[in-house]
Amino acid sequence: MHPPVRLVAVDMDGTLLPTFGQVVSRRNAAALRAVQEAGIALTVATGRRAAYTAPLLEGVGLRAETPLITSNGAVTRTLAGEAIDRCHLDARVARGLCGVLRPFGAVVFTFDRPGKGELVLENLEQAHERIALWVETNRNAIEVVEPLERALEDGDDPIQGMVAGGMDKMKQAERALKASPWKVACECVRTEYPARDLSIVDLLPPGVSKGWALERLAARLGVDRRETMAIGDNWNDLRMLEWAGQPVVMSNAADELRAMAKLRGWKQAPLNDHDGVAVVLEAMLAKQSVKA
Repeated sequence: MHPPVRLVAVDMDGTLLPTFGQVVSRRNAAALRAVQEAGIALTVATGRRAAYTAPLLEGVGLRAETPLITSNGAVTRTLAGEAIDRCHLDARVARGLCGVLRPFGAVVFTFDRPGKGELVLENLEQAHERIALWVETNRNAIEVVEPLERALEDGDDPIQGMVAGGMDKMKQAERALKASPWKVACECVRTEYPARDLSIVDLLPPGVSKGWALERLAARLGVDRRETMAIGDNWNDLRMLEWAGQPVVMSNAADELRAMAKLRGWKQAPLNDHDGVAVVLEAMLAKQSVKA
């Protein structure tokens, strides 16, 4: 028997957002507001950086103090931009990762600073070929530095790195990373989009993940993991789902992830394109309202 939910963490892409859209649906938005109105803490947990996340939530009606777990757990800020938590990937490690991962796809590093230079890469054409929408959306924040190692001088530590490309190539990149001296110096988290033959391998400080950030946020709020619900759809959500006492996997998640969830007894939400987040949250609120 689960205790009442006191904290909800919701992923964005493939979960809160529709498959081919960047607007939170009316039903999902209403469900998020209802969670806050019921006195339950809410966080959006995403692989996106904070500046790429907040604008998508502006019309939802969430409170300014709503915490956002961004960059796959490396940075936590309020919707209004107030800093809560942050960690960095050592610049020396980042430079080493460039040499390992450059042969496999577009390598990008994210810095926690506003404006141009927040995102640094060395081959804009290569990135545009694989993640064109991302490039166009983030163009004002992108700086091209060649070679990329020049942007990673000592003391200029990024918060996150990533390499993006086809799924087979990214599996090769992961194997190369695991065979390198840098495997213990960073955390590797994969996000896959099979329909687009796109995989993104995120590079984080050791131990950092959405789950790590959610655990720290829950501790600040005085919420137990058993009172925490997490909703997600991809491999970068796995640590968050594993930590939360009440995990929910979207029906549009990869078959392997859904099979894992079934074996572990996790709940399954309807498709993201069918307002699956709202369906789960509405049911949770109704159940807790009856108990109250």
